[in-house]
Amino acid sequence: MQTCTINKIRVDGSRPVLMGIINISPESFFSGSYVPDEKIRITAEEMVTQGADLIDIGARSTAPGSRIITVNEEKERLISALKTLDGSGITVSVDTMHPDVLDAALDHDVHVVNDISGLINPGMAQIMAEEKVPGILMATNQTPGDCLNFQDTFHSLQAVSDRALTAGISEFILDPGVGRWIPERTPDADFELCRRFQELSQLNRPFLAAVSRKSFLGSVIGQGPEDRLSATLAITSHLVLSGAAMIRTHDIPETKDLIEVLSALRMA
Repeated sequence: MQTCTINKIRVDGSRPVLMGIINISPESFFSGSYVPDEKIRITAEEMVTQGADLIDIGARSTAPGSRIITVNEEKERLISALKTLDGSGITVSVDTMHPDVLDAALDHDVHVVNDISGLINPGMAQIMAEEKVPGILMATNQTPGDCLNFQDTFHSLQAVSDRALTAGISEFILDPGVGRWIPERTPDADFELCRRFQELSQLNRPFLAAVSRKSFLGSVIGQGPEDRLSATLAITSHLVLSGAAMIRTHDIPETKDLIEVLSALRMA
């Protein structure tokens, strides 16, 4: 497996790297994850104390039906949040697919770009290559999350990887894009991705598992985002055992415990 190093954090699949989620978008599908500016630093520091290796900051909700904000509004939100983390020493990921937002964000302490559009915008690839910023790149054909089955996702990830390498980006993690990004996406498609997650290792890259409290879990247990923790931990356990190299989660202590137990199990 090709590895990816993010601010001295080695992502190689030997032990899952833990990414904490801080949403600065009040439109988020999980209202409990929204953090106002005045609480961002203390929340990030608490997550790191609990075991997070890095923090992912996102200013735009991509859930179907969410209020659409302008690129300028996203930029203002993100920069305001990043200012609170400058000098903290915390490893920071920015969740954006817009070159203008990324360009402004890189004036701050940013160590990796979480691009859900999988470099479909050449401007993203150009900035990342020039600034030598690692990426987390999601399966995308035309719009984020538009793959409808495993095969489509696999081929899309191959294309994303090719786009990155062609642009001169060698440090990146792939994200299969579990979740209801578009109305046509079904829970069955998400469960198929999770079920066949290990097959993605054929692409020889570290993979992100980003399933925290998502709607496909609610389709089984009949609960909203606030009550999907146990379901999230169940599917995360499977994904860790299937080779996930990074876990993106709202719930650091519980996920850290899961990783510790599975690591002990592997060593036994």
